[in-house]
Amino acid sequence: MSDSTPAVEAENSSGTPRRFGLIFSALIAAMLLGSLDQTIVSTALPTIVGELHGVNHMAWVTTAYILAATIAMPVYGRLGDLLGHKALFLSGISLFLIGSVVAGAAQDMTMLIIGRAVQGLGGGGLMITSQAVIADLVPPRQRAKYMAPIGAVFGLSSVVGPLLGGWFTDGIGWRWCFWINLPVGAVALVIGAFALRLPRRAVEVIFDYIGFALMAAAVTCTVLVTTWGGTEYAWSDPLIIGMAAAGLLTWILFFLSQRRAAEPIIPLWLFRSRIFNIATLIGLLIVGIGMFAIIGYLPTYLQMVYGVSATESGLLLIPMVVGMLAASVPSGRLMSSTGRYKIFPIVGAVLVCVAALLMSTMDTETSLVLVCVYVFLLGAGVGLTMQPLTLAVQNDFPASAVGTATSANNFFREIGSTLGTASVGSLFAHRLTTQLSDRLPADATKTVGDTHSLTPALVHSLPGKIEDVVVLAYQHALTPIFCYLAPVFFLGLVLAFILPEKKLADDNDPDATPTAQPGETEPDKAEAPTPTGH
Repeated sequence: MSDSTPAVEAENSSGTPRRFGLIFSALIAAMLLGSLDQTIVSTALPTIVGELHGVNHMAWVTTAYILAATIAMPVYGRLGDLLGHKALFLSGISLFLIGSVVAGAAQDMTMLIIGRAVQGLGGGGLMITSQAVIADLVPPRQRAKYMAPIGAVFGLSSVVGPLLGGWFTDGIGWRWCFWINLPVGAVALVIGAFALRLPRRAVEVIFDYIGFALMAAAVTCTVLVTTWGGTEYAWSDPLIIGMAAAGLLTWILFFLSQRRAAEPIIPLWLFRSRIFNIATLIGLLIVGIGMFAIIGYLPTYLQMVYGVSATESGLLLIPMVVGMLAASVPSGRLMSSTGRYKIFPIVGAVLVCVAALLMSTMDTETSLVLVCVYVFLLGAGVGLTMQPLTLAVQNDFPASAVGTATSANNFFREIGSTLGTASVGSLFAHRLTTQLSDRLPADATKTVGDTHSLTPALVHSLPGKIEDVVVLAYQHALTPIFCYLAPVFFLGLVLAFILPEKKLADDNDPDATPTAQPGETEPDKAEAPTPTGH
C-alpha cells in the first residue's frame, strides 16, 4: 500500500508537528460536537415534540443519532486506514454540519429525525477520526499526555449536554441546540482542510457492502431492543423477542462474513491481539456499562430523593468530570515519562468498584457532599481507565491499522453502554414497581396516580407521608443496583491484572509490513498487521 503524498510534516522541538496546538484544538472541538449531540436534546425534547407535534416519535430523536453514530464508527476507522484519515475527518465534519442544518430547520418530526440520523453519521466519524488523527501525528509515548482532554470530552458532554440543551430551550430556542454546531464545526473544518497534513494511502477500496449491511442490521436490532424493551414494549413482547433473535443471527452472520471480505469492516485479525481483546472487554465493562449506567439514572435519583431541579442534578455530576481530569492529566504525563500504562486501569477499576459500593450505601439521609465525593471517585476511576486502554490498543498495532483498532474498540464500548443502560433501566423499573406496590397504602393509589408517569414535580407535590413513601421506594429501587454492578467492575479489575503491557513506542511506524498468520484466508493476508501483545 503506497502513500501518494509526503509523510506527516516535520516535527517541532516539542516532538509534535508544526501547528499541532491549532490542529489539536480543532480535533477536541470536533470530538466535543460529536459526543455532545448524544445528550444535548434530552432536556429540550418535551418542547421540541410539543412544537413539532410528534410526542409518539420522541425516542427516535435520540435513537436515530446513537444508531447512526454506532454504525458509522467502524466504517470510518477502517476506511481511514485505507484511504487516509484527513479525508474521512473532513467528510465527518461535513456530514455533521449538513445534519445540523436539517435538524435546526426541521418543520416536522420526520425532517428532525432525518437530520439527527445524518448528524449521527458524521458524529460517529468525528469521535473516531479525531483519535486516529492524533495517533497519526504523535507517537504512542508522547500521545499519552494528550489523551486526558480526549477522555474528559466524553465525560463533559454527558454533563454539559443536557444543561446546554435546557438553557437554549429556555432562552433563544431549542433550534440553537443545532445552530451552535455550525460556527464551531466550520472552524474545525477550515483548520482540518488547511493545517492538517497527513499521508494519503490507497486510491481504490473494495467496500464491504455485505458486511456493512449485516453490521447495520445487527446494531439496529441491538439498539432498538435495548431502547424499546421494558419501555415501549414488554420484554416478553414477540416483537422484542423476534428482534433480539434477529440481532443475534445477524451478529453471527456479520462476523462470518468478515472472514471472506476483501476489506472487512472489523477485520478478524484484530482479535489475535490479547491487548485488544482484554482492553476492549475492560472498556465495555467499566466505561460502557459502568459509567453510562450510573450517570444515566443518578440525575433522576437526585431529583426524586433530594428534590433538586433538573439543572441542579446535572451540575451535581460536574465532580465526575473534575475527577476524570484530576486523574487522567497526571496519569497521562506519567505514561509519557515511563512508557507504562498497566497500573492505571488497575487503580481505575478499584476506584470505580469502590465508588459503586459507596453509592449502594446511599439513603435519604446521605448528604449531597458525600454524593459528590462518590461521583468524583467514579470520574477518577474512569479517567484512569478510558484513555490508557485506548492507548494500549493503538500501541499494539502499526500506524496503518490504528484507525481500525481504535474504531473497533470504541464500537464495542458503545454497544456495551446501550446494553448496560438498558439492563440497569429495566432492573430499576422492575424494582421501583415492586417497591411502590409494597409500600404504598391501598388508599394512596388514586392520589399517586399512574406510577409509570411519576415526575419529580408530582412526587414533591404529594402529601408529606405519601411523598416520603415514594422517595423511599426510589432510594431502595436504585441504590442496591449499584452494588449489583460491583461484580461487573470486579471482573474488569481481574482483566486489568491480566492485561499484557507493551512499552509505549517512541515513534510511529506507518510502514510496518503486515504479515499473515497461518490458516488465514487470502483476503485477510493482504491487510493483516501483526499485533505483538500476545
